Amino acid sequence: MYKLYIWRSHDNSSGLGLFMIDQTMPATRALSVRRTIVRMSSALLALERLALMGLMYLLTGLILVNVVTRYSHFPIYWIDESAVYCVVWLTFIGASAMTRLRLDFAVTMLTERLSPTHQKLAKVMSTGFVFVFGVALIVTCVLWMDPIGLARAGFDGRKLAAETFNFLYTERTQTLNWPTWVMYLTLPIFAVSMTIHGLANLLEDIGLVPRTPLTGFQLSELDGVN
Repeated sequence: MYKLYIWRSHDNSSGLGLFMIDQTMPATRALSVRRTIVRMSSALLALERLALMGLMYLLTGLILVNVVTRYSHFPIYWIDESAVYCVVWLTFIGASAMTRLRLDFAVTMLTERLSPTHQKLAKVMSTGFVFVFGVALIVTCVLWMDPIGLARAGFDGRKLAAETFNFLYTERTQTLNWPTWVMYLTLPIFAVSMTIHGLANLLEDIGLVPRTPLTGFQLSELDGVN
């Protein structure tokens, strides 16, 4: 790109000059940021894969132990609640991974009748809605868990509950006797991970970055919905 300059020297003479402006640095930085987002999404997907495998093994082990102990007439009372929370974490982590794998449900009764250009536009819009929903969920989790208010209260859950009637940090689970906010951490984790995956998908759909092949998941051609 070129830009026209007018200058005036010390002897009051003026002149015109044409100078070239290098725009490669901003473009390179923007491309680097986009690639960083995609790499973050890929690394997060790899961690989610390991977490899903670990939670599935844990859930299977809990169910087997529960069956054995019940038949032995020595049931472990906290296993049922552990299995429930394990399923909850599996659900949210799996939903985040499905977002990046584009396995979320889609209604194509309308879009399949559109032209290829309009189909691409509809796909970009749906991916953008996923990203917006993730950002909104992050904001909701921040308002709900209120980390700033907790810090102002000196990380005292009872003081925060007395001031804001937010009893999140004072409640405990029924049988495990764990703080409930630890179990509920799956919601903000899901919100952040889904936002990153949604942004990576959006960059690919717009064409700002090439589509990244996802490894670690055996998917057939019929598995993809988006």
